[in-house]
Amino acid sequence: MGSTKKLKLEELGRIDVETFKQTEKTPLVVVLDNVRSMHNVGAIFRTADAFLIEKVVLCGITPQPPHREIQKAALGATESVSWIYEKNTAEALKKLKEENYQIIGIEQTSNSENIAGFTPKNSGKYAVVLGNEVDGLTDDAFPFYDNFLEIPQLGTKHSLNVSVCGGIVMWEFFKALKQ
Repeated sequence: MGSTKKLKLEELGRIDVETFKQTEKTPLVVVLDNVRSMHNVGAIFRTADAFLIEKVVLCGITPQPPHREIQKAALGATESVSWIYEKNTAEALKKLKEENYQIIGIEQTSNSENIAGFTPKNSGKYAVVLGNEVDGLTDDAFPFYDNFLEIPQLGTKHSLNVSVCGGIVMWEFFKALKQ
């Protein structure tokens, strides 16, 4: 361990924005259903950049770039990661379903499945939906979901920050679909 050193930024071999845009993406869309915090939106963009996520769909009251508060957490990822805005979450999910995406809600429901037991298929296209910090997923979009996943939690809160939850979910899908 004595010879271990931290790598400098220039040693990490990072790609530039143009190369990122031309790189094959993880077949995953992240939908933000009325996420209100700009910091959460920025953090989700940054994680989406890290795992080569295809696109982010911002719905309802979710803030849109450009905004200084989003940029603080995104560190420029709103320039590399593709994104669109859809006013209505149900409409956004309907369009994704028509494009053959399997729609996965990240929510604690009466039939949600533990994310540890879910394995995305390499041939599939997925859209994961992260809900509002207080109210979760929008009820009127429920008919469009193919499945609900939840992250097991053993503490007293039974809730994770939406950007932390998004990071875990994106990592799980990236591991299964891209590695």
